[in-house]
Order: sequence, then structure tokens, then C-alpha cells
Amino acid sequence: MTDGPPLIFDHKARALHRARAARLKGDRFLHVEAANHLVDRLSAVPKRRWMWRVAIEAVMDDEERLRLNRAPYDLVDSILALHAVNDLPGILVQARRALKPDGLFLGAMFGGETLTELRQSLAAAELEILGGISPRVAPFADVRDLGGLLQRAGFALPVADVERTTVRYRDFMQLVRDLRVMGETNALTERSRKPMRRDMLAATLAHYARHFSDPDGRLRATFDIVYLTGWAPHESQQQPLKPGSAKARLAEALGTTELRSGETAPKPQR
Repeated sequence: MTDGPPLIFDHKARALHRARAARLKGDRFLHVEAANHLVDRLSAVPKRRWMWRVAIEAVMDDEERLRLNRAPYDLVDSILALHAVNDLPGILVQARRALKPDGLFLGAMFGGETLTELRQSLAAAELEILGGISPRVAPFADVRDLGGLLQRAGFALPVADVERTTVRYRDFMQLVRDLRVMGETNALTERSRKPMRRDMLAATLAHYARHFSDPDGRLRATFDIVYLTGWAPHESQQQPLKPGSAKARLAEALGTTELRSGETAPKPQR
């Protein structure tokens, strides 16, 4: 029994997929979208000088350690890489420790219902043809869980929100090509090493077309990108109020009647 997080992702396979993606010509439109959203979030921050910035995906080794020679940084960011790490809590802790006080972390990662159509179609096909299911699509974290991880990692003012993009594909192989261009093909440690059987592929295509196609025949694919924001703690940041320090009652602000424990509200008159 080994210590540490479970090895969900095969880093060697992931590196090979990224290297192949770098050689392929294609539109990495989701990476562009994620980068633009991070720029928008950065532009909303009161103007300051971001002198020292580092991108996590550029400095993370196979053991998921961040090589941060110039830490601490003003800004640490990551674009569509954190969904494929084995120890996300550990990476977030490293990112927070790499920041100067009041430094900013910005991240974009696939989460939520990303590729739910592909996941369901592959599972249905395997059950039909093989009588079981093997890992083919990576698990994706929920936005609420990611907000909690930011808090656990020690970030102040943590925020996690999600933007959904539904892409319509002319055919199934166009989706596969996009996943290859983005370096997002199967890198799960427990993936099957055997090529997909023709009858398995046919069953997958049939299920996908039957359940996730539009009237014009195009296939839908969901991509949920979760955006993470957190600050290294600093005394200048807004602090939550202490319990009992509020100056006004919530009932007054909402224009409602406050009831004591055990009381019942009067019945409305018609």
C-alpha cells in the first residue's frame, strides 16, 4: 500500500498526448476561450503591476511538484491542465505558497458535465457489447467541490464558477479530432490498452446519434470550464464579520416578519 493520492492519470501518456497535440494543426478554441475568460477576470482586479507571473502547466514535473525558482509570485495561473492531475489539493497548496501576500491565483479547468454525452455513449456501448465498463473518460470535479478545495488550500476570498459551452459536431470523428488537438484523449492509468473493436465503435456512434443529436444531425458535446480565483491571505483583505456583530436584522432587510423558534406564521388572507 503506497502513500499519497491515487494515480488516476498516467503522466507519460498525458505527455505523449500533449506532444502529439503540439504537432497537430487545429483550432484549440477552448484554450483560447479559457484564456480570454482569465484575462477578463484579471482586468476586473484593481489596477496593479503583475511583475512576476508563472503558469502552472509550464513548471509541473511528473511528480506534480511545482518548480518555482522565482517564488514568491504576484500571479499564478493555469489554463486547462488541473483537471488531469492526481493530487489537485496538493497542487493548489503549492500554488498558494508560491504567491506573495495578496497575490492572485487564477485557474481554468474542465469540470462538471464535460463530455457527458461521450461518457454515456461509451458506457452504454460497452455494457451492450462487452457486458462491463472500463475507464475511458476522465472524472471531472464539481464546481462546489472545487470551491471547497480552494478554501482548504488556504486561499482567501475563494471563488469557483462554471461556464458551459455546447459544441455541435458534424460527425463523431470531428469530436475525436478536437480532443486529439487539445491533448485530451484517454490518459487514465486503468485505461484499456487494446484498440476499440469495430462493433464497440458502432454501438457508441449509434447511442450518441440516438440520444445526443439535433434535428439537423449534428452531435452535441458539453464542455464545462470551471474558473477558480483565490488570493494569498493579507491583512488588507476584506474580513468576514464576527457572529453577532450585524447592525440590522435580516428580516428587516428582506421586509418580512421574524418568528421566534416554535412560532408559526399567520395564514395568508385571500
